[in-house]
Amino acid sequence: MSSQTESAAPGGAEVVTYREAIRLALDDAMAADETVLLLGEDIAKAGGPFKTTVGLYDKYGADRVFDTPIAENGFCGIALGMALTGLRPVTEIMFSDFLPTAYDAIAMELPRWRFMSGGQTSAPVTVRASGGGGGRFGAQTSSTGESWFLQFYGLKIAVAGSPQGAYGLLRAAIAHNNPVVVFDHKAMHLRKGPLVRGDDRLAEVGKAVVARAGADVTVVASLLMVHRSLEAAEALASEGIDVEVIDISWLRPLDVATVAESAARTGRLVIAEEQYHDGGWGASIISRLATAAAPLATPPVAVSMPEILISHSPPLEDAMIPSAERIAEAVRSVCR
Repeated sequence: MSSQTESAAPGGAEVVTYREAIRLALDDAMAADETVLLLGEDIAKAGGPFKTTVGLYDKYGADRVFDTPIAENGFCGIALGMALTGLRPVTEIMFSDFLPTAYDAIAMELPRWRFMSGGQTSAPVTVRASGGGGGRFGAQTSSTGESWFLQFYGLKIAVAGSPQGAYGLLRAAIAHNNPVVVFDHKAMHLRKGPLVRGDDRLAEVGKAVVARAGADVTVVASLLMVHRSLEAAEALASEGIDVEVIDISWLRPLDVATVAESAARTGRLVIAEEQYHDGGWGASIISRLATAAAPLATPPVAVSMPEILISHSPPLEDAMIPSAERIAEAVRSVCR
């Protein structure tokens, strides 16, 4: 099988697509631990709806990579049973918009099993889902879904903002002894970036990543908004505004400490998220900083989605999803 890996980046890193980083994380996790197996819709011979499992069926066989019926709640429940008997299943939900069809298994069963058993059992299940707009999929298949599970303690949530994040977060999720939902973004699958692989490259659970250091403004972003925030930061540098960009990486546990330290240093905070603000991780960060009386020079600003459904119309969809220009304008507004 041909790889999408390209020439080496500085420091010995490979340059790969975000999609390839996901595939490599699955491949490396399966090679390192024979209890890791994959299940989901069209992930076996077809290589996955977004080609994130290409070649894994041929390499590991039908006992470790297999297709399921279109029954998300059913196969997520089966994954729980597998986990309780010593396996580490990774389930793939084709679109993150379909996660609610498995709400009982993901929200009510997976995160509660260890608690209800008095710590006698654990549920090392990883749930993968691709979300986000920009693909002209319309109202039912364009949500990121990233904050939908914030209320369920016992469930960890990871959001990949780069190829390295896609690899490290997924490896960390698979190795973790409790359930993790890992979100990636459809519009980033062909975006390239550096990747360093290995069993020592697992992301630290609950730790945000400073994607760009800066002194004037803190921008906290997730998924595609990390890339767009970095674009905004580069444009603003020519205006003399030095932006620090934080890839939040984990929504549960939420790394408020890293954000608070940065915001205390810069005195300004902008949230960039491709979702509605109410009930989201951005609102949680602002609330946490407010209750801690964070010393901000100006009120925080949230760049998020307008409260309407995502349209199939390309111009309307593009106008809804926060752009680098909208993020840059928000930064300018807190610097005036």
